[in-house]
Amino acid sequence: MLGTVPTERSVCASLAAAARSRGKTATLAVEISRLRDAIDTITVPTVDLRSARRRLADASGEEGRLKERVATLRGDVRARRAVDADTTASLAELRDAAAALSVAQTDRIAAEQGLEQARERAKQARDKRERRLRLSDRLRNRRRDARAELAGSMYPLFREALSAVPEGDLAAPGRHPSEYQGSKLAASFAAVRVASLDGPVTLRSPAVAAFESWNGAPAEQVLGVRTAGPEL
Repeated sequence: MLGTVPTERSVCASLAAAARSRGKTATLAVEISRLRDAIDTITVPTVDLRSARRRLADASGEEGRLKERVATLRGDVRARRAVDADTTASLAELRDAAAALSVAQTDRIAAEQGLEQARERAKQARDKRERRLRLSDRLRNRRRDARAELAGSMYPLFREALSAVPEGDLAAPGRHPSEYQGSKLAASFAAVRVASLDGPVTLRSPAVAAFESWNGAPAEQVLGVRTAGPEL
């Protein structure tokens, strides 16, 4: 985060990074780690309710068709018996249709059970998804609080560093990182100055120009780290 100047990050985020570079950890670090672990253990399965509903609709449709077929064949058998006609073929068709209907009813019952199970899995998936969202929200809030804590711990050093960097004398730092009013470039310089970095830090054109027009010490001396960038 502090490897390029300007950092294009907030003062709070930059100072939190500076604090971490000096080995500082937030008091919320353990809770943040636990939240990350808890989120990682939550796997939300994909449940295909549409397919389960389609299978039930198909099974119900087939059952309905065969019920009508059985009713028609029964009527045909009764009609043939009423006139003493041969019912052998009609009875054979009726038996086949009744057997097929029994299978269709079994398939429909299985499809109903499958849909009910899919709905239960979908509910469990929603519960897991909602839990993960709640934990993610809590993690985001704790990370924000941790950044604020770390940034606050560095702010006295940051305020002092502003007086030693280009454009820093024009800043109004206030008492807290959220109160900082001034050049983002100066804030980046000061954040790098108070950090413990191995370097090199890349200076973009605005940073190079700021040091070229400044009457103070060279960039590496001011920032306390090796630098690289345009024309360096």
